[in-house]
Amino acid sequence: MTKTALITGASRGLGAALAEALCDSHHIIAVAKTTGALEELDDRIQARGGSATLAPMDITNDAAMATLCRGIFDRWGTLDLWLHAAVHAAPLTPTDHIDAKDMSKSVATNITATSTLITYVSPLLGQTGQAVFFDDPAVATKFFGSYGATKAAQIALARSWQAETAQIGPKIHIVTPAPMPTATRARFHPGEDRTALHSPLSQADKIIASLSASLA
Repeated sequence: MTKTALITGASRGLGAALAEALCDSHHIIAVAKTTGALEELDDRIQARGGSATLAPMDITNDAAMATLCRGIFDRWGTLDLWLHAAVHAAPLTPTDHIDAKDMSKSVATNITATSTLITYVSPLLGQTGQAVFFDDPAVATKFFGSYGATKAAQIALARSWQAETAQIGPKIHIVTPAPMPTATRARFHPGEDRTALHSPLSQADKIIASLSASLA
């Protein structure tokens, strides 16, 4: 039976790299807002001999996420793996200058959508499925207030779920990738020497290798 991997935030960066790295062993369900980038990802997956289902959806749309997860259930019944790489990276700003719209979007994407997805995805994962979240050590540094607070809250949700399911499943992983030359990082570190950063594909391979025993 074909294994399935749901990747939210799959169009670029680490999410896309994970989709490519996993497509040899899993059917990829790729979720992102950018249709063109998803189609480019699909081309790369097909070139590797893999297969994907593209879901050009906004994870903050509750109805869309309900439809997505219902579709997964109707087609496959269960889900083997969920990797949550979607995040909103609000512009850096002093904490006392945070824009209300940026904070609202950060909360909607990084906290509320994550909570909603956990609710919808958990029954698909059951006791044997696995979920992966990505921590970021930048969350408590200066000017990262909007992103940092909501990213930390996202990881707090994941840690609570991890503790609650430790004995009964699904298994929840929280990993911290090395710095990568992604669009998110470029927004935070413009002009940075990107040659010193780790490629998303290398980090995807490292993450999958660390999970290899439990993914077998």
